[in-house]
Amino acid sequence: MIPLSWILAFSLALFFIGLFGAIARKNAISILMGIELMLNAVNINLLAFWRYLYSAHMNGLVFIAVVFAVAAAETAVGLALIISAYRNRRTITAGDFDSLKG
Repeated sequence: MIPLSWILAFSLALFFIGLFGAIARKNAISILMGIELMLNAVNINLLAFWRYLYSAHMNGLVFIAVVFAVAAAETAVGLALIISAYRNRRTITAGDFDSLKG
């Protein structure tokens, strides 16, 4: 059985890789991928704590499934916004989306 501290360390590393990707990148799709990595790190934390503390109940798995569904919806909406912005401005650089005017 893998110790909880190893799983939490992996989740922390994954979260900071996603945070770096969301902050350091200029491409909107790369920023969205960084946010998805952070959400997956949170899901790993939820799964680890559920497994080590409340594995007899199914509440943790249901909550993780809801978080996955929200992450999928966020990705779909984010990509739709990026495609719409690309069609209007012909760029996906996040710095070019600073105003609401066309």
